[in-house]
Amino acid sequence: MQNGGGGGMADEITAAGVGGAADGGVEVVVEEGPRFRRVCVFCGSSSGKRSIYRDAAVELGKELVARKMDLVYGGGSLGLMGEVSEAVHSAGGHVIGVIPTTLMGKEITGETVGEVVAVSGMHQRKAEMARNADAFIALPGGYGTLDELLEVIAWAQLGIHTKPVGLLNVEGYYDFLLAFIDKAVDDGFIRPAQRHIFVSAPHARELVHKLEEYVPVEEEESDPATPKLRWEMEQVDYNYNATLQPLQIALQSTTPSTS
Repeated sequence: MQNGGGGGMADEITAAGVGGAADGGVEVVVEEGPRFRRVCVFCGSSSGKRSIYRDAAVELGKELVARKMDLVYGGGSLGLMGEVSEAVHSAGGHVIGVIPTTLMGKEITGETVGEVVAVSGMHQRKAEMARNADAFIALPGGYGTLDELLEVIAWAQLGIHTKPVGLLNVEGYYDFLLAFIDKAVDDGFIRPAQRHIFVSAPHARELVHKLEEYVPVEEEESDPATPKLRWEMEQVDYNYNATLQPLQIALQSTTPSTS
């Protein structure tokens, strides 16, 4: 399992005295910590027309806190972004919001919660969110949510990362997307093994459990001619009323160029 942004597994060891004074025995109880320290949640600046979507965002936020997982998200205070971030923050969890400076007026109304990281654009936003996360979850959303979701799935397909990806399929919201992916597998555009790059579930608790149990898909065969890709975070300078240093993702081939 590849961890990002300081994530990883940690065990908490506690010792408690057992037995009488005669034996002075000590029992060591090992509590396994969360598999993930930070989970990136993709969701929209809209709440949708049905309250079930807002309820799902709140449920997910509470589930993350219950499992001692921090939230990384798109930094907005509107829609499902606001619901999930407020749920985590109100329950005592840590929140990291990543938002482009150009969207601050559109996606932030009033006070935001937690830590806000300003970046120069959408590519830097996705790169910073990915760098800080150990796993990804997509709530119901629109074009932006689909863009973020499919990109991290594509990165997994290319072997750029092995972080688990989950789809919170609230009351069948993503059924048509799942059907499309099955169709792509049937018609030979996606390999059958790659159908299992991500997991899905209708409820937060079940989905987080599946993410914790996730085992990265291993390719049955590899093409030696396919370039090995890797992701790198690079510091770049950007001047927008003040000097920012957003993190930028670069996909680079490790094979030598023939040009």
